[in-house]
Amino acid sequence: MSNTQEKSSKNSTLIPIIIIAGLFFIFGFVTWINGALIPFMKTINELTDAQSYLVASASYISFVVMALPASYIINKIGYRKGMSLGLIIMALGALVFIPAAEARTYWMFLTAIFIQGTGMTLLQTASNPYITILGPIESAAKRIAIMGIANKVAGALGSVIFGAILLSGIDEIKDKLSLVGDTEKAGLLNTMADSVVTPYIVMAIVLFLLGVLIRKAPLPHVEAQPIKESEIGGKTKSSIFQFPHLWLGVLALFVYVGVEVIAGDTIISYGISLDIPVEQAKFFTLFTLMAMVATYALGVFLIPKYISQAFALKASAVLGIVLSFCIMFTSGFTSVLFVAALGIANALVWPAIWPLALTGLGKFTKTASALLIMAISGGAILPPLYGALVDDKKENLMLSGVNEISATAEAASFGYWILLPCYIIILYYAFWGHKVGLKK
Repeated sequence: MSNTQEKSSKNSTLIPIIIIAGLFFIFGFVTWINGALIPFMKTINELTDAQSYLVASASYISFVVMALPASYIINKIGYRKGMSLGLIIMALGALVFIPAAEARTYWMFLTAIFIQGTGMTLLQTASNPYITILGPIESAAKRIAIMGIANKVAGALGSVIFGAILLSGIDEIKDKLSLVGDTEKAGLLNTMADSVVTPYIVMAIVLFLLGVLIRKAPLPHVEAQPIKESEIGGKTKSSIFQFPHLWLGVLALFVYVGVEVIAGDTIISYGISLDIPVEQAKFFTLFTLMAMVATYALGVFLIPKYISQAFALKASAVLGIVLSFCIMFTSGFTSVLFVAALGIANALVWPAIWPLALTGLGKFTKTASALLIMAISGGAILPPLYGALVDDKKENLMLSGVNEISATAEAASFGYWILLPCYIIILYYAFWGHKVGLKK
């Protein structure tokens, strides 16, 4: 390709990249407010740790339920209309927060979060494969890393803004709740629940307007490269089940999203369990996301010029294993910083797995993309498992005579054992799994 052609190609993809980055910004903002919502919901609905992490489950389980329908919808109506519909559905989900707050009913909050997750599924199912195949597959991780920067900067803003709105003064309210009668307690909790109404009305308006505007967006039609038989062996592939490297990629992505959500959504609660004041802990999700943003920026610079997508994945998995041990064998604020540092280990996993898993898929790319989107359900399943580990360990420690404060802190740290098998699976995919079934 000549320099003139290369510049022309870059210019033709610049506007679509900016538009898709804007969409990643939107669902980054909506997704990462869960870190603040979890302790907020735990307080206003008087929940256990495991129950409170159903906030993450409601958001991420929609990717299992809706990924294949979303793929079907996008095939029928196209990228632009699919993205528009996704934004409008997210706006409707935001509006459901209003009656949920009025009733202070947990299942209604979870329903609202699920509806927003449904809209995000449409956005993700359209935008991830689109940005992957918008240019050369070798530089796909770079483009997805740019999307990651938009996503996590938005997530950082969302976590700070909603942390300030929802968690300010929560320590004082908790202290009051233990002293007042049932009637006054209900009044305090109702007042606290009402604090979600205004921000979610604003969110609904913004999402609806963007849903209308995206219909006019200049997004060119793109298709994945056809299968090269030399890359996948001599036989023609007739089924999605003939690509083991894809299915292993789905598994790796499943556990990855789980550990990413644990790193971002448990860190505030973890800080609180270590007896760190909420006024400080409410900023901890920001630490995780900023670590991710910095590493994404590094990925944009390094991939593919200096390091390959596979190497980035290997380094990320090894670092994740090391940091998991560091979290569990340190204490206090140091341990919190190691949870935040998981952002460094996690940042380049998603950008690296997508192009590796979609290599050689050709006409199966859209179905494969839906399967990879379904793997986001790892964020629905692993955080409640972390919460269940914490609840169980805390109960056992208190039965053995450990006081509640110490038991809470030790149990919250113990829960991070769940990270290790996840990073080991990612490590396997980085070294061997992404090659299975592909001809060398």
